[in-house]
Amino acid sequence: MQQPHDADAEQAILGRISKMVSDEKALRDLLAGGGDEGGDQRDRLAALERELDQCWDLLRQRRALTEAGEDPGDARVRPSSTVEGYRS
Repeated sequence: MQQPHDADAEQAILGRISKMVSDEKALRDLLAGGGDEGGDQRDRLAALERELDQCWDLLRQRRALTEAGEDPGDARVRPSSTVEGYRS
């Protein structure tokens, strides 16, 4: 059974993911409309996608640790270079 602080941490990660997905959609809509002078929005989208992958990875780590009876607090954000190499 998850401890209350563990559930709070997971909810915080899910909240961050939700916000980032919303931001990603807004950026994609902006880019689809042709609004990217200088490429700043494309750079921001790429960075957001990397960070989003890291958050999903962290959430998966936490859940795997919980299922294994270990402390989900031991999960750590991995470098985007590591996370980006994963395939679903």
